[in-house]
Amino acid sequence: MDIKKPSTIDEYIGGFPNNVQEILKKVRTTIQKAAPDAKEKISYSMPAFEQNGIVVYFAAFKKHIGLYALPSGHEAFKEELSKYKSGKGSVQFPLNAPIPFDLITKIVKFRVKENLEKEKKK
Repeated sequence: MDIKKPSTIDEYIGGFPNNVQEILKKVRTTIQKAAPDAKEKISYSMPAFEQNGIVVYFAAFKKHIGLYALPSGHEAFKEELSKYKSGKGSVQFPLNAPIPFDLITKIVKFRVKENLEKEKKK
């Protein structure tokens, strides 16, 4: 990726090789469909979607796509995510394997609902 920090998701995606760009575009579209009211932004130099707080971040690396659905999003889908390398609030989808877009959809919808419930409690 370029050294210059991206200011938009389009700039972010454009900094990667074409094959990775195609995956990132599909991840973005998947998130947009699952959270149509979420606003796009760059946060921590990564694409992020925000709706009543951050829903998810995603990022590309040399060998994987990272999805950051905060600890709650990963905990809720612990079993489905168990075959992927993960941390407390992150999961790595290898670039040399199919990306689980259906699972990303479920995680995003869960996070949107979770953020909405937190907002109602305020």
